[in-house]
Amino acid sequence: MPSHDEPDANNMTGTGDPIQDEILELERELCRLAEVSAARIVTDRVGRPTEVHILAQGAKHPKQVVRDIQSVALASFGIELDRRIVSVVQLGGEAGGSRSGGVASVSPETLENPVRLSDRTTLRHVAAEANGLRSLVRVTLVNQDREAIGFAEGSVASSARHRLVAAATIDALRQLLPAAECCDVDTAQILRVGTEDVAVVTVAFVLTSAEHLLSGSAVVRRRDESAAIARAVLDATNRRLAIVL
Repeated sequence: MPSHDEPDANNMTGTGDPIQDEILELERELCRLAEVSAARIVTDRVGRPTEVHILAQGAKHPKQVVRDIQSVALASFGIELDRRIVSVVQLGGEAGGSRSGGVASVSPETLENPVRLSDRTTLRHVAAEANGLRSLVRVTLVNQDREAIGFAEGSVASSARHRLVAAATIDALRQLLPAAECCDVDTAQILRVGTEDVAVVTVAFVLTSAEHLLSGSAVVRRRDESAAIARAVLDATNRRLAIVL
């Protein structure tokens, strides 16, 4: 018989932490979906999901898999999952392949092929507003007849300003280009090149098997460094980022 000091292993169905137990239960519930073979949820210090990794069959399009996962989490547990944190890897089937956040993965070769000129995304406007020690940046992008506004919030520190603009640009891109879900800002800075100031940005593009670094640059015009940073992000993505519908 087990002592009072040692729990009976046969009765250990949880971690003792109510939040983590709920996450484990959510993982089990997700695995009950017909197309889901395995589920793993990563949380932050307070128990909020930050990453959701799903291994699924290829019968459904990954975007539908993501929507099903969101529905189960919200309806059964009251947990609202951001689609951008859901990574779906599919095995077999017509919709097979490796996918992330409901977006098909892109091969390294595809990154080197420029997209059509008509698919190029252009900058419309950059705006920033400060509220105390915090800054909110809005970047408006246009792709053909579609417009998207990206947001990024952070410190008003001058060292953070360029990175916030780049992050807001990526946020807008994700609304226009599905493959941009896999992109994140690596660096964003203004450099002096000869007699001109030039914005230089590097963007990390995470594929299933590796991480690739895209770079872009833009000359600062009319002393508008923020616009140059945004254009540098577009220079990196427009030239190499394949559009996946």
